[in-house]
Parts: sequence; structure tokens; C-alpha cells
Amino acid sequence: MGIDTRGWILNPGAERVDVNQYTQEKTKTSNTNFYYSFLFLPKKKRDAIFTFYSFCRHSDDIVDDASDEESARRELARWRAELNACFEGRPTHPITQALHGTIEEFSLPKDYFEALIDGVEMDLRQKRYTTFEELETYCYHVACVVGLICIEIFGCRSEKAKEYALRLGTALQLTNIMRDVGEDAREGRIYLPLEDLERFQYSEADLLNETYSPAFVELMRFQEERARRCYQQAVECYERRDHHLLFPAEIMRKIYYNLLQRIGKADYNVFAKRIRVPAHSKILYALRCWLGSRWRRLAP
Repeated sequence: MGIDTRGWILNPGAERVDVNQYTQEKTKTSNTNFYYSFLFLPKKKRDAIFTFYSFCRHSDDIVDDASDEESARRELARWRAELNACFEGRPTHPITQALHGTIEEFSLPKDYFEALIDGVEMDLRQKRYTTFEELETYCYHVACVVGLICIEIFGCRSEKAKEYALRLGTALQLTNIMRDVGEDAREGRIYLPLEDLERFQYSEADLLNETYSPAFVELMRFQEERARRCYQQAVECYERRDHHLLFPAEIMRKIYYNLLQRIGKADYNVFAKRIRVPAHSKILYALRCWLGSRWRRLAP
């Protein structure tokens, strides 16, 4: 079967691909922290998560890989139509073919998927955020709804769990934004709130020129403190009784919190190199959280 650069089936009459294998490989080769977080899930839930992540990754790639804005808009419209087809039981893409079964198995709501595509589309029309409140809206669409869908798949649907997913999603996205400040600047995008830049007297031009200065360090320290508060709020919403269901999210929390710490230890110089958490550390966090869930206690 032929699949083009966006993954669309070129010859539908050909032999069908193994959609579960397709989505798992797409997740694994994306070098994502998601992969380590979901290794210890039961196979049915793990396959569902990998399928959902593939949907997220493909949605994001439509904007990131497009040759121009108009092409991205056309592909997003096409992807929205494919999402509608998926919920109507007539998917044509390897990802949505797998996703259709996942949606039915776990009763996943369509509005979360639509919100995610809305968030991806925001990157086409908005490259600056004046206030943190504006940025929070973006975080909801591109990160928090991911958490909300994940907890549905985990089988944890309490209001506390939803609040945990919202707080954690914001914390993870703020950490991503800090790590990727330089990469985003090269694309002409600034996610740090402009009110924060003004507060620390660090200009847009400084950021676009990747100027590492005392003002930038103070600006980033402020972002770190905000992200830390979001992580703490997530912990405060976490109910111990849900540990056997939410341990994959706790793996993600620990990995990203360690990433945040590493950014701070590097004196916030994210321009010099991409800051990462080593694979062996990710595996260790995953193993500890999984064992903690097995023993019904929080991992250290």
C-alpha cells in the first residue's frame, strides 16, 4: 500500500496495513516522552494511546511541515473532514482507521479532538500571546485536551482526575515552551507572554536574535516558577486511589519536571543546545511509577 508524506492511502484497493503497528511505529520513531510514559500500560490501552498520539502528531505535522500557510489550511480542512468520517464509521487513513475502534472502545468525545485541531490551527493565525491568559487558552487546546483524552483511556473519569489533567497539561506545555524558545524564535514564533517580556525589559527583537542576557535569565526564571506552580497544582488534584490508573501520567509528570529542572541548571541557556532528559532516566521514572502503582503507593 502506498502512503504519501502526510500518510494518506494512495491506493485503497491494495492490501491493508496493520494500523496498530503503523501507529505504534509512528509514536516510537517520533522520539517522544509519550513512548516511555505508556510502556507499562495493558496492551489494549497502550495501543489506544499510541493511536491517539499518532493523531496528535499528524495534526501537528500538518502545520509544521507545510510549505506555506495556505497548504496547511487545506490539509487541516482535509484532516477535519477525515475526523468527521472517523466518527461516522468511514475512515480512510491508517491513523483514523485505528482511531475509530479506539473511539468506540473508550467512548471518546469528539469535541476534544476538534479542540486539538483548533489548537494546531492557532499556530497559523497567532504567533504572539499578549497575556498569560491568552497562552493558557492555547495550552488547553494543544496539551490539556490530550490529557483529558488520555484519562478517558486510562479509565479514570472523576472530576479530580480531569482537574489533574488540566493542570498537568498546562505544566507540560509551559515546559515545552521554555525548552523550545530558540527553535520557535527561528520560526518567528514567540509563546512567552509579551507582558512578561515587557516586565523584564527583554524585547521581541532580543528573543528573535536569541540574545542570552541577565534579562533573559530573569524572564525564564519567572517562567520556571509559573510552571512549578502548575505542577504543584496538579499534584494537589492527584488522588492516591487513582494511582493504578494514572501512573502513566505520573511518569510524564516526573520526566517533564526533571526537564524543567535541567533547564534551570543550565541557567536557562536554551539557545546553546536542546536540553533533554536521557533515555535511561526516562526508563527509570517509568519503572518506578509502574512499580509504585503495583504496590498501591506513590513511587519515590
